[in-house]
Amino acid sequence: MSLRLGDKAPNFQAKTSIGDIDFYEFLGDSWGILFSHPADYTPVCTTELGRTASLKDEFAKRGVKVLALSVDPVASHIGWIKDINETQNVTVDFPIIADDDRKVSTLYEFIHPNASATATVRSLVVIGPDKAVKLIITYPASTGRNFIEVLRVVDSLQLTANYSVATPVDWKQGEDVIVVPSISTEDAQKKFPKGVKVVKPYLRYTPQPNK
Repeated sequence: MSLRLGDKAPNFQAKTSIGDIDFYEFLGDSWGILFSHPADYTPVCTTELGRTASLKDEFAKRGVKVLALSVDPVASHIGWIKDINETQNVTVDFPIIADDDRKVSTLYEFIHPNASATATVRSLVVIGPDKAVKLIITYPASTGRNFIEVLRVVDSLQLTANYSVATPVDWKQGEDVIVVPSISTEDAQKKFPKGVKVVKPYLRYTPQPNK
């Protein structure tokens, strides 16, 4: 079965660089980001995990807990973390899952046989406090991810989960948002006291409501 948006994220127990964890217990009521990388001691992965560590405060501000994963063992993760900290000038303190039995990779479909029969691709899953899958992004091994885009998507997901709005193309925190089609313009004007700009009956903007 394919993992799709809205599905319940599978729970699991795993060995990690910070000890054994139960995924649901680790997340608690927080948002979560689970992302896989092809292998330890590889250049693109080193920069990705370094960038993730450097954004620790940004993730914390949004109530997001981060976990990385590859099929390498714990001892490899711990040794590689030293290299990441040294070369990227960071401190990696989020868990890196040692999925050497490929149990978690199978649950989350992180291994794509057309790319590699054994290594994980660069997949990233955002999971809400309700444990539902909110976003899935997959990159090839040759392309590093943009974690500023990941933060932007989390901002959109958290905003749209609580207000009757959607975010337009290239939206960033603080910019105008779109009123969802299910709300009439009359009701929107009552719901959004900052004002509603009607471009077309189906295209209506309002200032970001939680700012």
